[in-house]
Amino acid sequence: LCTWKRLETVWEEIKKLEAKKEEVSSQVKYLVETQDESSLQSLPDYHALRGQGREIRRQLNSLYREEVELDEKYYLKALKLPNQTHPDVPIGDESQARVLEVMGEKPAFDFRVRGHLEIGEELDIIRQKRLSHISGHRSYYLRGAGALLQQALVQFTLSKLVKQGFIPMAVPDLLRGAVFEGCGMQPNASPSPVYNIDPYASHSSAALTGSPFPGYFMDHAVSWKDLPVRTVCSSTCYRTETDTGKEPWGLYRVHQFTKVEMFGVTAAESGQESTALLEEFLALQKEIFSALGLHYKVLDMPSQELGLPAYRKYDIEAWMPGRGKYGEISSASNCTDYQSRRLNIMYYDQTRQLHYAHTVNGTACAVPRVLIALLESKQLKDGSVRVPTILQPFLGTEVISKPSYAPLRYIGPNQP
Repeated sequence: LCTWKRLETVWEEIKKLEAKKEEVSSQVKYLVETQDESSLQSLPDYHALRGQGREIRRQLNSLYREEVELDEKYYLKALKLPNQTHPDVPIGDESQARVLEVMGEKPAFDFRVRGHLEIGEELDIIRQKRLSHISGHRSYYLRGAGALLQQALVQFTLSKLVKQGFIPMAVPDLLRGAVFEGCGMQPNASPSPVYNIDPYASHSSAALTGSPFPGYFMDHAVSWKDLPVRTVCSSTCYRTETDTGKEPWGLYRVHQFTKVEMFGVTAAESGQESTALLEEFLALQKEIFSALGLHYKVLDMPSQELGLPAYRKYDIEAWMPGRGKYGEISSASNCTDYQSRRLNIMYYDQTRQLHYAHTVNGTACAVPRVLIALLESKQLKDGSVRVPTILQPFLGTEVISKPSYAPLRYIGPNQP
């Protein structure tokens, strides 16, 4: 607010000085037109006016520089302003999250429970070791049934949502900074949550599958007859941040991952349209994870966990036996008009009148997180993994067992 007030003061001072400059310029012009050169140079008023003009230009240049600095400062502060929050949202940090539902049966085992990385390495479907010189820390390979399982999750999720009327899309992996800012992210923050493309500073890699969707609708208006618009895509996300080192290995926090995301655009006539779509997205998420046979809980996230754009946000956390705790596998957010006002996303009614739309997003399947929950929940005593019934047609098998081929033998310099 102080920055804005100072900016208004600067604009007022500039306006006054510009008017004064015009006045001085007119007086100088009058003297030039009415006096000959020799008389002009001997007139004290002429020299006084010239000096006054120089001083005004100096002051204006200083104010213009301050205006640019204040404008940038104000813009950066405005980017950090959050959306309003739903009146039913719990107040506080993560500990205040409200459990709305607990779904599915918690798996029980009569043998030592393995983590997903141990399972994946034994079955030769996940490799995360010895990659620092190849793709860096927090990267991974999926092989054989691991790669097929990823594709199965994507295909199952996409086919289900397309049958529900979602429009499938393929989206860019690189976006301009304005799109991230409009979505509520800050690509130029330090440290940045996204990968910037050097030397093309104007482009960054998509950190969330939900980021390209608003860019598609940016500066466009949707017909009220087509609302709500429901879209879905599978794409690769790139995140610079991981965690503080609590889990040095595994797929829970990685720099690159495949994700299926839902995005919707609604009207804002009653204010309830986006709320209804959020509930619809949540219902679809529950159908997906229940079909996979996961045990999970639905959380109404508190105010400090909403991020900047969300008016209300639901998280789904699945039980991950190897980790011994629940882990987030999905979220759904109602962003109301937060993104649409920044990106100029609108809809037009019967009279062609334009209105700001509301936007809703939801994760249908974050593949690495779901892989963790599946591998750890469906593990068998002999080290194999039972494939959920819904995915068996995609993999062509009921159980993931050790492959017939021998695992690769490491012959590099860092021998154990």
